[in-house]
Amino acid sequence: MTEKIELELISRRAAFSFLGVAGALSFAVPTTVLMVSDAEAQTPGMERREDRREGRQDRREDRQEGRQDRRDERRTGGDQPATTGTSTGNTGTSTGTTTGK
Repeated sequence: MTEKIELELISRRAAFSFLGVAGALSFAVPTTVLMVSDAEAQTPGMERREDRREGRQDRREDRQEGRQDRRDERRTGGDQPATTGTSTGNTGTSTGTTTGK
């Protein structure tokens, strides 16, 4: 049961052709795998992160609505509905006379 292990030396030409084939396959195989793959990109960690973000967004919207409601109550006194943004008050210009010294 003794077998002789023979070492074969490969020529430079064979080595370069092997490297050329390996290089060509390294470009072709990844693009083929990416096109055929139907793997799910979401991991459990990513899903948890997305849930946390949604929760933060919901809480942020609730806070903003609450602030706006409180502002409307202060501005209108709470008895009247909120205005549409038009004002009937003083525009900041003075119509009175000025006195000179």
